[in-house]
Amino acid sequence: MSPTSFNSLKLVILDRDGTINEDRDDYVKSPEEWVPLPGALEAISRLNHAGWHTVLATNQSGLGRGLFDMASLNEIQLKMNHALAAQGGRVDAVFFCPHTPDDGCDCRKPMPGLMLQIAERFGVSLDSTPMVGDTLRDLQAGMAAGCPTHLVLTGKSAGLEGQALSDLLDAVPGTRVHANLGAFADWWIRHQRHQRGGTGESDSGFGASQ
Repeated sequence: MSPTSFNSLKLVILDRDGTINEDRDDYVKSPEEWVPLPGALEAISRLNHAGWHTVLATNQSGLGRGLFDMASLNEIQLKMNHALAAQGGRVDAVFFCPHTPDDGCDCRKPMPGLMLQIAERFGVSLDSTPMVGDTLRDLQAGMAAGCPTHLVLTGKSAGLEGQALSDLLDAVPGTRVHANLGAFADWWIRHQRHQRGGTGESDSGFGASQ
């Protein structure tokens, strides 16, 4: 499908580890180590059913570090896809950076390369495409690309509060904070309905909204 066919696509960009599934200090290296966070898959399904496509932008430096290979990453993604399908949801694409911090690439968050690749692939305007993640580098990548930024207090930011949270938000002005991906999904869907002015048009464009 050509990028021009996506001009009206409604897209949400999500981080993976710490946002959708449990993060690990030793990296998620196998399907067995991929464990979804409570309510995260259902949140993606709600976004999908409200007419929003979801795409992942994820650093996977474990590849560059030799901790797992592409076959393992594909198996992890397959497990995620099956788990999402069971909840009636889907992810349209996964954009990942395989590089280590020493590689000096432009696709490893906090650089905006993955967001720019997504914009080019899907033909969307990033100023109306939210970036959702659990770390400062997720937010910095989104901000650098012009995305509205949203922090979820899971993964690396679980329990973040007080001055530490204020310092993070000061680094990325305008960021909204949500308890988890489910809270973001609920807020985003309500916000978009409000933006449409309560016309009765459904999120997906079919039928009347409830």
